[in-house]
Amino acid sequence: MKILNQDIKNRTFHPIYCLYGEEAYLKRSFKVRLRDAILDGDTMNYHYFEGKDADARSIIDAAGTLPFFADYRLILIENSGLFKKEAEALVKYLPEMPDTTVLLFVENQMDKRSRLYKAVQARGYVTELKRQEPAYIEKWILTILKKEKKQITRDTMNCFLERTGNDMDLIYSELEKLIAYTQGRDIITSEDVAQIASVQITSQIFEMVGAISAKNGPRALALYSDLLATKEAPMRILFQIARQFNQLLQVRQLSDGGMDSGSIAKKMGLHPYIAGKIRSQARAFTPSALKEAVSVCVEAETAVKTGNLSDQLAVELLLTGLSRA
Repeated sequence: MKILNQDIKNRTFHPIYCLYGEEAYLKRSFKVRLRDAILDGDTMNYHYFEGKDADARSIIDAAGTLPFFADYRLILIENSGLFKKEAEALVKYLPEMPDTTVLLFVENQMDKRSRLYKAVQARGYVTELKRQEPAYIEKWILTILKKEKKQITRDTMNCFLERTGNDMDLIYSELEKLIAYTQGRDIITSEDVAQIASVQITSQIFEMVGAISAKNGPRALALYSDLLATKEAPMRILFQIARQFNQLLQVRQLSDGGMDSGSIAKKMGLHPYIAGKIRSQARAFTPSALKEAVSVCVEAETAVKTGNLSDQLAVELLLTGLSRA
């Protein structure tokens, strides 16, 4: 990201950029900032391709056209899938592309083995925008709040991130609500967070696993029903349950190996507060019970995929079985 920021600030651009990864907020932010810096308000020298419309021939034709009364012609290509299929014509063209053309790829998925990936990497700049570390997210949140002349305590920050997770799109959306809700006040409190910030699936799953550890099947099923009412797909819930138990198992193993919460958080890329809560929850299970829970989750997924159980019933049976174990 440092290189992207430098290029935007200095207005010196690589011939090709490729942004990919799971952090949608950062991809969108850098896409817009690069586009605005390269074009500087110009719309005549701009081409946009998306999905199936982004075929190699059309891109090459647009890239070969010299800019009209401008330094650059920008071609923005989103979710093309070109990095996962044959794009030999584009691979051969990239070394010959005019210096006055800038290609900007924004992709959800990337095959690093593809010839196009290697060709882009050879002449341009490729970066994977992943979920960010807790320290980066906290600094980013504080920067946003400072601009709005708002303050937040450590405990309130922890409460907020526990509800939102590390998805920057979601965090930004919830921050906007909090800023509007606290208009006329400088301090954001935990009560404000409780009133405004949405309870996300990760928070519900955490409670669900807590109910399982307490052998409270009805509570686990009630939380499951609440998630279904919000239109969450049963298979997504199953994936999150499996992910939670897998995290608990990893944290339990690291903790049993003598690692403290801070070291565990750093190793697993978790917020320290969240790591502490997961470590505490992991103590409610034996390592063998956690391994068994992960295995049962895999069996439930297989049962759905093979058609032996419906997705909703599979999760219900999973929760009931784990609560009795």
